[in-house]
Amino acid sequence: MSKLKTNKSAAKRFRITAKGKIKRQRAFGNHILTKKTAKRMRHLKKITYINTADHKQIMTLLPYGGR
Repeated sequence: MSKLKTNKSAAKRFRITAKGKIKRQRAFGNHILTKKTAKRMRHLKKITYINTADHKQIMTLLPYGGR
């Protein structure tokens, strides 16, 4: 069987942890920052995990862990 290709756009956006969870960055933190409060920006900086409903779909994009 041939090797599977990693989706490069997904590999740049997601990281798989040692326990198998998938980390992601929060959206809306890159531009038009003047109207966003400091509290909101602080929370947008934090890394979060994807929803379990999307887990299977992301794993198909990252067959080798996104490396």
